[in-house]
Amino acid sequence: MKTKEEIRNYESEVKSYCRKYPTTFVTSKGSYIYDEDGNKYLDFLAGAGALNYGHNNEEIKKKIVDYVLNDGIMHSLDMYTEAKEEFIKTFKELILEPRKLDYKIQFCGPTGTNAVEAAMKLARKNKKRTNIIAFSGAFHGMTLGSIAATSDAYSRNGAYVPLTNVTHMPYPVGCNADFDTLKYLENVLNDDHSGIDKPAAIILETIQAEGGINVAPVEWLQGLERICREHDILLIADEIQVGNSRTGYYFSFERAGINPDMVVLSKSISGYGLPMAILLLKPELDLWKPAEHNGTFRGCNLSFVGATAGINYNIEHNLNDNVKEKGKLVEEYIKNNILTISNDLELRGMGLIWGIDFSKAGNDEIVKEIIHYCFDRGLIIEAAGRKDLVLKLLPPLTITTEELLQGLDIINEASHKVYKKVK
Repeated sequence: MKTKEEIRNYESEVKSYCRKYPTTFVTSKGSYIYDEDGNKYLDFLAGAGALNYGHNNEEIKKKIVDYVLNDGIMHSLDMYTEAKEEFIKTFKELILEPRKLDYKIQFCGPTGTNAVEAAMKLARKNKKRTNIIAFSGAFHGMTLGSIAATSDAYSRNGAYVPLTNVTHMPYPVGCNADFDTLKYLENVLNDDHSGIDKPAAIILETIQAEGGINVAPVEWLQGLERICREHDILLIADEIQVGNSRTGYYFSFERAGINPDMVVLSKSISGYGLPMAILLLKPELDLWKPAEHNGTFRGCNLSFVGATAGINYNIEHNLNDNVKEKGKLVEEYIKNNILTISNDLELRGMGLIWGIDFSKAGNDEIVKEIIHYCFDRGLIIEAAGRKDLVLKLLPPLTITTEELLQGLDIINEASHKVYKKVK
């Protein structure tokens, strides 16, 4: 192999993001990525939420580099290490205790889907029931258990086996916004002729990210928790993309004051884009037998070091309040500049996760065109939602106001020009 094309063609056709951003990246720092030709790209993708603290964050990087230079343990399965114990201590004292949350921590395989599998498996083990309830618009992963809880047909069709033991219910957005979805759920649970088995758990994202930045109302989340308690059903919060302060709260469910039985975290939990996933579970649910759910890389100590440094960075830099303030700036800018294009556009989100919905624009290629336009002008951004018609803003939480406005200006220009062209 001699040419870049030959090298690239050697990779499986399953590749995805490189099709949208056809260049070879070499370095990154803060909110920017640089390619081999010296081009500079502002990053509004942030590793699909894995880089909340930005690229090569200096404070976190120092801890990781020092650990490597001191020959720290890299791989440990689930043996005790100083790095793991320091993470547990820090997470407990700085994240859980201030929120009066009582969870044990399970270290899973290094991806979010593995933690989702663990949560669903443990819920079934506790309640001795098979069914799980998930929601339309959900994305929980791509392995067979979690993809059964994922709703989009494109992902599900890739499984080529029946995806069973999960029932999908309507999420209170879009065409279901005026429909009493909680009442419907209660009717299903109370009706002995509903044909739906009582579930062990209900799993949800309080803000559906891949589903199109669908924000569940606070009252709905509180009502869902009440239903779970009344019917002896476990509540699982999938915080993989919307946790780690993405919404201006460390856990996105905090805004509703609810207390899930289990919480799934991955992506930015490692602080540095390293692979890591954990399951938080109420102590009474910890019915596992030793190694009943395991994974070779559940002991990635570099991830523990980065995660500890990330939590300290989060607290010391008052990240939640900063994200809330930046979120107000994004909302105001888009309403005053981009939504003025047409009454067909809709804005959803909070903190630093936002979606501009172009689904009523009447052109299924419009967001794809906007993404290409942005990339040509030095901005990396992606799509979400039905038919990928929601432009998804997911910048690093450490982004400066100047950088944020720069990215919004590019999106504004792209949206106006592409909308005018396709209409």
